[in-house]
Amino acid sequence: MNTLFAETLRKLRMKKGLSQIQLGKQLFVNHSTIARWESGSRLPDTATIPRLAECLGVDANTLFQLAAQSDESPNVIMVDDSKVILTEGLSVLEEVMPGAEIKGFIWPQEAVTYAKTNRVALAVLDIELGNSSGLELCRTLLEINPRTNIVFLTAYPDYSLDAWSTEACGFMLKPITTEGVRQQLKKLRYPFLTGGVDA
Repeated sequence: MNTLFAETLRKLRMKKGLSQIQLGKQLFVNHSTIARWESGSRLPDTATIPRLAECLGVDANTLFQLAAQSDESPNVIMVDDSKVILTEGLSVLEEVMPGAEIKGFIWPQEAVTYAKTNRVALAVLDIELGNSSGLELCRTLLEINPRTNIVFLTAYPDYSLDAWSTEACGFMLKPITTEGVRQQLKKLRYPFLTGGVDA
């Protein structure tokens, strides 16, 4: 739930003298959608936020920042086909982001299934996933939620050029380290609160 975004939206709408129905008509959405945004149970998508900002007379970046500040723990996933690397990596992620819900997956399809029902803030993906590709998984996760931060993890630096051809915002060489994760968190396109002291 995102009460900060919800309360700000309601105040801005009322300041403009708009009802939920009137704002919904301007955005071409049902007033029940506005009600869900104002209850904090849903957030507008990235394409709608600039239009919403224009209707309310505020800077779109303000709304984007508020949308990123959820009351809930951010969901972070790591996908690697090596159980040893996955176990070690999850420990590092939990140390750096104690306020996050962190899940690990060996199979890409399990990660996709999880992402369809949970808003993933950060996905740390191995580039080589057995018969699958972390690059393809990246594209699938971004189709589900364009605001997912993707960081690639690999033992082969030669893959970095392939990684940058996607919408990823970071790249780490194995083994994953606390300092490496902290550095990547500073470069995220869509920052979120991690609960970490240095993050």
